[in-house]
Amino acid sequence: MFEKAADKARDMLFLNTDIHIQGNKELTIENCRRIEEYNEVFMRLISGGLCVQIWGSGLKAYDFCARGLIVRGKISQIDLIERRAAKHEGSAEGLREDKR
Repeated sequence: MFEKAADKARDMLFLNTDIHIQGNKELTIENCRRIEEYNEVFMRLISGGLCVQIWGSGLKAYDFCARGLIVRGKISQIDLIERRAAKHEGSAEGLREDKR
C-alpha cells in the first residue's frame, strides 16, 4: 500500500526517471541524481529508484544539472537495475539481486 502511494507521489511531483533515446548516439536522463562511475566505455548513474548502466564507446556526459544528464557517444547497451529505496540510497550498493 505504501509503495503504491509513493509511486503516485513520485508521478505527481515528476520525480520518476524519464529516459529519451535518440538512435544509438544520444541518451537524455531526467532526474539523474548522481554519476557513480564514468569513463569512455561505461557509465553508472543513479536516478530515482534506478541504477542506469550504459556501455558504448566515446561516451561523454553533458549538461549535468538538477533536471538531468545528456550522454553522447556510440551507445551499445543500457541496463536498468532497480534499487532498494531505503537502504544504501547514497550509492549503487542497494541494487536488488534476483533470488531464484
